[in-house]
Amino acid sequence: MKKIFFAITLLIGAVLYAQDVSGTAAGAGQSDNSTERVRYNTIKYGTETEIVTLIQTLKTEGADYLDSEITALIENTRNQKILTGAFSFFGEREKSGLEDRAIRAIQERDEEKNDTVLAAIDYLGKVKAEKAAPVLRKLIDGGEKRFINAALRSFGRIGGSSGGAEAAEYLVDFYQNSSPDDENRREIITALGAAGSANAVQFLAGIASNNEERTSLRTAALESIAKIGDPGGLDAVLACVSAGDSNLRSAAVTALGPFSGQAVDQAILDAFRDSYYRTRVAAAQASRQRKLAAAVPYLKFRAERDEVPAVREDAIRALGAIADGESVKILEDLFTERKNNDRVRIVAGEMIMQIQPEKSLDRFVMELDEAKQKKQTALYNGLLKIIGETKSANMEAIARRLMQNSGVIEKSYALDIAANNRLTSLADEIRTMTADKNETLAAKARRTLEKLGL
Repeated sequence: MKKIFFAITLLIGAVLYAQDVSGTAAGAGQSDNSTERVRYNTIKYGTETEIVTLIQTLKTEGADYLDSEITALIENTRNQKILTGAFSFFGEREKSGLEDRAIRAIQERDEEKNDTVLAAIDYLGKVKAEKAAPVLRKLIDGGEKRFINAALRSFGRIGGSSGGAEAAEYLVDFYQNSSPDDENRREIITALGAAGSANAVQFLAGIASNNEERTSLRTAALESIAKIGDPGGLDAVLACVSAGDSNLRSAAVTALGPFSGQAVDQAILDAFRDSYYRTRVAAAQASRQRKLAAAVPYLKFRAERDEVPAVREDAIRALGAIADGESVKILEDLFTERKNNDRVRIVAGEMIMQIQPEKSLDRFVMELDEAKQKKQTALYNGLLKIIGETKSANMEAIARRLMQNSGVIEKSYALDIAANNRLTSLADEIRTMTADKNETLAAKARRTLEKLGL
């Protein structure tokens, strides 16, 4: 009888242990030795260095499966590095959930590190937390130099979520009546652009048109006029296109993007002739934003011949945005001409695969194979990244082929293809990869199965 009782006791203990392990693993998503489980435990028990390193890794991967654990962690910690890392991680994704903790960090700022408070302010602006507006306004009115710049910036962003008129009125009044220094004046001008109210345009146009004003403030005013996009600011922008200061010219050309009309088109085309490269970059960016077909010949010339790589790249991206027959032909020629440098071919290939992936897929794969055969590593990796992001009806065969490759990079992009194109037909191959000896790849395979509902 004792032996039977002992056996039953062991059995019950084993069942309870199994349930405990199963429940814990469910919280982490995987078994004890998996990457997910280790990360889950790191959030719960790790040092500040381990946790911050993990948050940076999650940021790089774009992973969100530990968001709940991070939210719970920061609720009761005052660790500067952990709080700053968490606010940054959530803020970059504009992910809500930390607003109350961020507001508390501001209200209890004398008990927090400065970096923590600054990160909290920035986070509230990025998620446009309207309930934080009174807290930020109080902070601005208090005039604390260590926080006022960040508070102005975030206050403008939050104001923009509700039309911006009230925020604009407050900011203009603060500019005119509170004697802010130059740094704060620039921040106010930028905040007005973020608030997005047409009520601020006349004020901003006055700054942009003032030849006696500092160039940095005039440039900021042009940028804010462009963000608001109200026609009332156009004359001030056009007046700055021919300014003697090269930085002001380039800022003015960039600001033309949201506006329309023959005078605007001509100003953009003229800017392609500017000897200052940033103005040519601005012309390409404005052409891209407006999808200005008249700029195609200029863009072709710049994409093929400009001595500045940034101008060539922006010209190619503008051609991709315009995407008419002539633009697409130019992009195809830039991509297939093997004498062109890697960056030109990669950007042209990216544009083509965004515009016409089905039509261009075979040629793209041909160039991909050519780059691999000739060991053009930078070109090969760049084209692989593009194929990993491509959405098309014909991606299964390519994904399957990459999965059969021995390289970790190829397999990783194959998983991207499967996720982006909902290739549930590759379930068996993806499951096989969950046991790959490279744990990072195995973890990505598991996440891919989750994304596909498998």
